[in-house]
Amino acid sequence: MQFTSPLVIGRLERRYKRFLVDVTLDDGSFITGSVGNTGSMLGLTTPGSRIWMSVSDDPKRKYPHALQIVEADNTLVGVNTALPNKIAEEALIKGIIPELSSFDSLKREQKYGKNSRIDLLLHQENQPDIYVEVKNVHFIRTPRLAEFPDTVTARGTKHLFELVDMVKAGHRAAMLFVIQREDCDVFRISGDLDPAYAQAFQLARKNGVEAYAVRCHISPQEITATAMVAIDETI
Repeated sequence: MQFTSPLVIGRLERRYKRFLVDVTLDDGSFITGSVGNTGSMLGLTTPGSRIWMSVSDDPKRKYPHALQIVEADNTLVGVNTALPNKIAEEALIKGIIPELSSFDSLKREQKYGKNSRIDLLLHQENQPDIYVEVKNVHFIRTPRLAEFPDTVTARGTKHLFELVDMVKAGHRAAMLFVIQREDCDVFRISGDLDPAYAQAFQLARKNGVEAYAVRCHISPQEITATAMVAIDETI
C-alpha cells in the first residue's frame, strides 16, 4: 500500500477527543489533524513522538492533515485503521498467506451476519467461500510480541460470533490480524485487556474459525505486509 503523496513530518503535542491531534510540523507550523483510529492507541500517544501525516488537497476537509505513522520503541508504527484492509488484500494477492491464496475472485465489504460487512470475501469455484475479517494491530508491551486488542472491542467480539455462524453454514472463515509494525515475531490475544474478546476468540477457534497474522514493513512511502508471524493461542 503506497501513500499517494509525500507525508509531512512533525512532533506529536497531544491526541484528544479520539479523532484529533495537535502537532508541531518540522517547518515550525502548529496544526490540528485527524486520527483515523477509534482505539486507545496504547503506547503510541506520547507527547514529543515523531510522527508522519498525509495531507489532503480536498477543500471540504476540515483537517487536511491525517496521522499515518508514529515512531515508538525505535520503530515506525502505522496507526490508520482504514489501511489494513488494503494491506491484507495485497498480502492475499501476493500469496503471503498460503492457506488463503487460492481464490478466483475477491470482494470487499460484503453484507453478512447481523448488520455487518465482511472485510474480504474470497470465492473459488467448487470450494467454500472464505469470509475474512481483518483487524489492525499496533500494540506491543513485551518485546517482539504483538497483541490485540489494546482496549475492549465489543464490535470485534460480535464479528467472531458471526464468523462462527459462517463456518456452521458450510463456509470457511478467518481472522487476519495485520500488524502495522515489523518489530514482532509472535502475535497473541490480550485477554487481560478484553476477557470477553479472548473468550470469543477461543470459542471461534474451537468452532473452525481460522486465524492468521502478518507483520508489515513501514516507511513514509508505503506500508506492506512482508511475512506471517506465529500465533500464540495461550490466553
